[in-house]
Amino acid sequence: MFCSKCGVTVPDGAAVCPACGQATGGVAPVYAVARPLVVYAGFWLRFVAWIIDRILLGVVTRLVLFPIFGFSAMRMLLRGHPNPEDLAPLVGGMVRLFFVGLVLDWIYYALLESSAWQGTVGKKVLGLRVTDLRLNRISFGRATGRFFARIISGLTLLIGYIMAGFTERKQALHDIIAGCLVIRQE
Repeated sequence: MFCSKCGVTVPDGAAVCPACGQATGGVAPVYAVARPLVVYAGFWLRFVAWIIDRILLGVVTRLVLFPIFGFSAMRMLLRGHPNPEDLAPLVGGMVRLFFVGLVLDWIYYALLESSAWQGTVGKKVLGLRVTDLRLNRISFGRATGRFFARIISGLTLLIGYIMAGFTERKQALHDIIAGCLVIRQE
């Protein structure tokens, strides 16, 4: 049987959906234990966690990438006026830096959200966890999908992110796509 609210498979005879708590009409066994209350993380908590992560990633990225980019720029400046031929390698270097930064972000988010921490440093500081719809730890593959689905959240003029402020389970678009929840630890 499937939950009429969230679509998750519900065991036969269950009185409520294990993912969202929706009544199913089944009969609960006498020994059923009440499920702990789930508190979803809203937009502002997640935004503050994102700021903490951006500061941390910004510092690390600059420490790693600035020397590489800085030496290339210094070498070009020491030669005098840049020729148009000198700008092509510089632009190519900037494109490479963008992709290296993207890979660093992906590894940071995907590894930490699929780890025992279940969240990035910013989420950990604020007591947030990323889970699947059944409140279990997500896999690295799902964390990767969630990370790249954030691109879609951004392409919607950031409405995909803002959705975390008004959806029932405080899910942003990328959470819905990846089948994830961000919850507060109580």
